[in-house]
Amino acid sequence: MLRKGSIAASLFWLSAGWLVLGLVATGFLLTDLYSRALDTSLTQTLDFHVESLAGELLEAGDPRDESIVLADPRFERPRSGWYWVIRDGNGAVVNLSASMVGIDLPQIPVADRDASGRATAMLQDAFGTQMRVVERTVTLAPNSYTISVSGNFTEILELVDDFRGQAFIVLGAVGIMLAGMSAIVARFAMRPISRLSRAIEAVREGDSAEVSGSYPTEIAPLAEEVNELLRSNQQIIERARSQVGNLAHGLKTPIAVLRNEAFARKGALADIVQTEIEKMSNMVSTYLERARLAARTSVVGKKADATMIMLRLTRVMRKIHPNVTIAFQRPDASLPWFRGDEADLEEMAGNLLDNACKWSKGQVGVRLSSERGDKGTFLLIRIDDNGPGLSEEDAVKVLRRGVRLDEKTPGTGLGLDIVKELVDVYGGSLDFKRSALGGLLVELRLPTARLGGLVRQPQG
Repeated sequence: MLRKGSIAASLFWLSAGWLVLGLVATGFLLTDLYSRALDTSLTQTLDFHVESLAGELLEAGDPRDESIVLADPRFERPRSGWYWVIRDGNGAVVNLSASMVGIDLPQIPVADRDASGRATAMLQDAFGTQMRVVERTVTLAPNSYTISVSGNFTEILELVDDFRGQAFIVLGAVGIMLAGMSAIVARFAMRPISRLSRAIEAVREGDSAEVSGSYPTEIAPLAEEVNELLRSNQQIIERARSQVGNLAHGLKTPIAVLRNEAFARKGALADIVQTEIEKMSNMVSTYLERARLAARTSVVGKKADATMIMLRLTRVMRKIHPNVTIAFQRPDASLPWFRGDEADLEEMAGNLLDNACKWSKGQVGVRLSSERGDKGTFLLIRIDDNGPGLSEEDAVKVLRRGVRLDEKTPGTGLGLDIVKELVDVYGGSLDFKRSALGGLLVELRLPTARLGGLVRQPQG
């Protein structure tokens, strides 16, 4: 089926439009040629009858002789449109066909005759019949006579109408077959572009590292350019990672030296330096972390199995928090994969699950599902606990870098901020709600990728 707005559909409608115009023009052209051919044939027949009457006249010697007849029976039938008449030099009728009873066949003006005395014209009889008339002057010493023979042109017009109808029926059938062939050709011609589209989608979904396959000469350079763009993107990301690492190491030592010197001294200046160093350290950490996350998530084609990652994380958390019961509701195999780096998903889900275990009163639930939204399908990770939960004000505070609501609980306060940074980079969402268990429900939504034909292996 041709999709609206596709190149194949555009090619089909363009070719179909020209095909319709061509077939219509062909139909009228064939009809005109057929009409001309019939008219020429009729004129030749009339010329033959004029010659026959001239021979009869010369043989009889008297134009009034009743033996002057034509064998064609149409000249015997009244109102047939087939008439002949012989006139003398004064224009008086001296002999005529039986079909001309009560009919006066007009004479062609002398000015329309050629050098041989022949003339032809289109006339109309008293009954409205269109006729082709041929006249010729014959000399029978000492007198000259004009022989006029007409043929029914209305019959030709009817034949032309029948031919036109049949021609358009045949051309219409041919047009339908050609249109079908045009659609097939359009789809066949667009197959390489469809294959290229699928290959690029496979790269985006993580099924392939580059655009593979052979393509026609017209689009092969496009596939090469896409692969070159992917390679260039990978190189840029690697250089960015390297530069971020170098920057981190380059700033770490000077900041540490300044901090140690400030702590070794007393006074207002030392306090100011310590405060500003902490701001600098937090700012450097923030932007280095963002650069690192952006570099990691800019890599095209990565995906991860959320089910296997959550199984692994729940096993680890059960060992770290032996007093907490973690109930993991495993989804079916149709759950879409996370479109991104596996380590990023572990970091996001691990931080959220670890916080739930720390704040719970011994009970944590984990559920995985997919959710359809305006921007496509999302992977939905729900983690809830039976702890104290969070107020709306606290839910906003915990996403700030370094903020900890309870200083007694171990941690740096950077976990949820890192999670929020990763969620924003991937275009997902992080929501805090009241859990049915009485504590906090965290809903993490992330972009999904196709399974790509992979089959999950059961794990305990």
